[in-house]
Amino acid sequence: MSSRSTGLDSVLRVAEDIVPIGELKAHLAEKIRDLRSRRTPLVVTQNGKAAAVLLAPEEYDHLTRQARFMTAVRDGLEDVEARRLVSDEDLERRLDAQFGAKPFAR
Repeated sequence: MSSRSTGLDSVLRVAEDIVPIGELKAHLAEKIRDLRSRRTPLVVTQNGKAAAVLLAPEEYDHLTRQARFMTAVRDGLEDVEARRLVSDEDLERRLDAQFGAKPFAR
């Protein structure tokens, strides 16, 4: 995991980070182009209520990687609590049986 801070950790700036859908339509290319440099999500409103959130692809990737990591950690902790563990030796035997023994460089 990267320790870089993303714009998603930043405080929402209402004047810059919330845009009505009509304004988005009128300036779509500019708003999309600005997503990468602003590094914060753009909240789109419709009839005065939040309707969508736009993110730069890199920010979306970061969020999904983070969510997958957290899910894997949670799953691992649940496995430990349920005692669904395999020793290193047992794992090595199972892998050798399935894929064949491979010499390891030491």
